[in-house]
Amino acid sequence: MTAVEGQGPVTRTAGQSPDVSQPGHPRPLAGRSVALVHEWFGATGGSEEVFRQLVEVFPDAERFVLWKDRDSDEQGLRESWLARTPLRRSKAISLPLMPLVWRTLSDAHFDVVLSSSHAFAHTVRMGSPEETRYLSYIHSPARYIWSPAFDGRGSNPLLTLPRRALQIADVRLSNHVHSYAANSREVQARIRHYWQRDAVVINPPVDVAYFSSAPAADQAQSREYLLGFGRWIPYKRFDLIIEIAEAAGLPLVIAGSGPEEVNLRRIASRVNVPVTFEIRPTKERLRQLYWGAKALLFPVHEDFGIIPVEAQACGTPVLGLSRGGLLETVVDGETGLLIDSNDARSYAALAPHLDDLNADRIRANASAFSPEAFAAKISTWVTDVAA
Repeated sequence: MTAVEGQGPVTRTAGQSPDVSQPGHPRPLAGRSVALVHEWFGATGGSEEVFRQLVEVFPDAERFVLWKDRDSDEQGLRESWLARTPLRRSKAISLPLMPLVWRTLSDAHFDVVLSSSHAFAHTVRMGSPEETRYLSYIHSPARYIWSPAFDGRGSNPLLTLPRRALQIADVRLSNHVHSYAANSREVQARIRHYWQRDAVVINPPVDVAYFSSAPAADQAQSREYLLGFGRWIPYKRFDLIIEIAEAAGLPLVIAGSGPEEVNLRRIASRVNVPVTFEIRPTKERLRQLYWGAKALLFPVHEDFGIIPVEAQACGTPVLGLSRGGLLETVVDGETGLLIDSNDARSYAALAPHLDDLNADRIRANASAFSPEAFAAKISTWVTDVAA
């Protein structure tokens, strides 16, 4: 095995996976070598949290990524040669090279390769499909090339010409995958539509126990502001979130970080409601923000959406777009209010009805998305396919 970038060699005993958290569940892949593969690894993000949970289920697996962000302190990741080039700074420009990188990632062979994919990680090869079982957990088929309308980053002019070629490569280079799992029914439908493949649905893990068990002081907060949280990038629609808060006449807290910060601060300076920015809140601070919020604003078409589940674990309703993952995680009229609109006034008109929702019912809905449920489903899926 090669050394981890920036560290010494990593020694692991293949196949030593732990018991999953549910009592009596079989130990997954005992005695077999496992590789876990992820795209690029950022400091925060839903797909990174899923990968961390996969490591919990298979802690002795080798872990491979294209690169990790400079501000990420994640340990034990083997970065590809792409990490040593300037291309690591541009996902869009490096995208056409990713299939090649995944085919030249390592000379090592494994019994089982499990990829966590939202671009090309599912095309990885580490042994012949006759000797290696390939499974892929899909956050979404690459939005950049399959559904750029969902994500403005995919409309980069540099991708216009190669998009069709990348689509063909994406399908052709993944024929060896034995089984797919989708993070939602929304993504399951995309896999069927774009790749003509079936997938089981395994919702991502959410640390609902942590968020629901806040200190008494946090739980006693009066819910007076609206909250937006996530990466500050265009398709997350924080500009619309600010407009909704203004239309509703309610204070707004925007938490997270991202390249849109300057633009969002400019927009916020023009509205007539208070807007507070919380830069990279800790997990503890985020829990406080959830418990103090009147509602989480989430007017975005998301593949699944871990953030809305975290909010519901705190008894905080979701005011969001009735598309994508929210249709699976929010019970409209009971744990949140959903509307198919991009008009701020339409969302604002629903705000007075948020007080009618029951916090206990909201928290109960979130409990179905626990890490224990994820671990049990993942280990069953992988063990069955690997057999």
